[in-house]
Amino acid sequence: MMMYLAEVGAAQLGFAAGGLVVGAVAAIFVSKFMGAQTLGNAKKQAEEILSRAKSDAQTTQKQIELDARNELAKRRENFERELEGSRNEVKETERRLQKREDNLDRKLDVLTTKEKYLDDLDAKIKSREKSVAAKEAELDNVLTEKKELLDKAREEQKQIALRMANMSEEDARRESLRLIEQEVQHEAAQLIQKSTQRAEEEAKDNALKITLQAIQRYASEHTADTTVNAIPIPSDDMKGRVIGREGRNIRAFEKATGVDVIVDDTPGVVVVSCFDPVRRAIAAEALAKLLDDGRIHPSRIEEIVEQMEKEMGQRIIKFGKDAAIEANIQGLHPKISEAMGRLHYRTSYGQNILRHSIEVAFLCQVIADELGLDGELARRCGYLHDIGKAMDHEVEGGHPQIGMDFCKKFGERDEVLNAIGGHHNDIPATSPYTPIVMAADAISGARPGARRETLEKYVRRLQQLEEIATGHNGVKMAYAIQAGREVRVIVDPQVVDDANCVYIARDIAKRVSDEMTFPGEIRVTVLREMRTVEYAK
Repeated sequence: MMMYLAEVGAAQLGFAAGGLVVGAVAAIFVSKFMGAQTLGNAKKQAEEILSRAKSDAQTTQKQIELDARNELAKRRENFERELEGSRNEVKETERRLQKREDNLDRKLDVLTTKEKYLDDLDAKIKSREKSVAAKEAELDNVLTEKKELLDKAREEQKQIALRMANMSEEDARRESLRLIEQEVQHEAAQLIQKSTQRAEEEAKDNALKITLQAIQRYASEHTADTTVNAIPIPSDDMKGRVIGREGRNIRAFEKATGVDVIVDDTPGVVVVSCFDPVRRAIAAEALAKLLDDGRIHPSRIEEIVEQMEKEMGQRIIKFGKDAAIEANIQGLHPKISEAMGRLHYRTSYGQNILRHSIEVAFLCQVIADELGLDGELARRCGYLHDIGKAMDHEVEGGHPQIGMDFCKKFGERDEVLNAIGGHHNDIPATSPYTPIVMAADAISGARPGARRETLEKYVRRLQQLEEIATGHNGVKMAYAIQAGREVRVIVDPQVVDDANCVYIARDIAKRVSDEMTFPGEIRVTVLREMRTVEYAK
């Protein structure tokens, strides 16, 4: 039993030991299995961490690149803004230099003109001296002749006295009165002739002196810029956008502005055409703004045109006020001032009408002051003389009559109205200010550099001038000289005598005035020269 128990105990101990060994082996296997599983999880977590790190790194990299691009764009924008500012400063400097150069050129032209006038005056003074010497010699001859006539008259009186001795008292009185009347009439005729000749010479000299002084005291700029009607475009592709689908954009633009838009094959420009200079200016600026904006459609066109019309109205009022201040014209009605502002967009042969009106105003003042008249009134007459051109495309008739009727509505003085209506000889002059305005208008339009015309019109005008001159019988040759300001006509002395020369000159001048359009005045000079040549052999 004891042995059995001992064997059983030993067996239990063996089973226990075997169980422990099995448990230990199982623990070892479990431990290894758990370790492998933990290692796999760790690797998986490591891979996930690595993947997230890579994704975060890529996101960070993209963010850094985006920030760098934004910073680069911002710096580029700042650089372009600074570069644009520098360009504007350079352009402004160039504009100022150009303006100074133009001022120097104008001053040089003025000095050249003054030098020429001084040379002419010197030549005329020398001519006058020669004329005075000739007149002194002529006066000596006249005195000698008068002495002879006096002796002859005394002899005649002696004979008359002898004859009257045999007459009755009544016959003697009648004969004496007849002789006295004849003598008085002769002396009166001589006195009238001398007085008339002296008055004409003095009038010419005074007129020349006043004209030269007026030109020298007021030196204006040369030809002004004409109204822009050719709009530059950045590329020819913009022409299609200007026209629009089936032409709806160009039709909307023409309807809103009242102008004609010409889109042809001319590269880089779109032409705006209209008789109204203000509408043409509004259309040109509106089209330029649309091209800069890039949004071209009917609603945008109406918006831009309406905006430009408001700006143009304010600009015209400002031009009128500034011009009145510059010309020192006070008390103008606002409607008259606005009409004068519209003349800023009106040109004649390239000369700006508003600048021309200011120039004529100052010239009128200088001439009136020299003549002892009211310079302020003369300046007002000259300033308003072309106001009718602001509305002559809207009202039927010539601009002198239109301007006179317009100013009459707002209570301008009779002298001003007559100067406006009569500065082209349309109505008789009733005050001395009207011929003053006519003279100042001619000076302003005829001075060198005031007006310009195209080469084609210039050549055609010279040809027409020479054709009119050569159309008379007895004219051999005719030359247009001094840029068309004078025509020299050479006649055949065998056919035309001295008396006919006067007729030919007057007839040519009349035909030129009736058939041609020209600025200023044209001088007609007829030359007749008789040459006799013989040869001694």
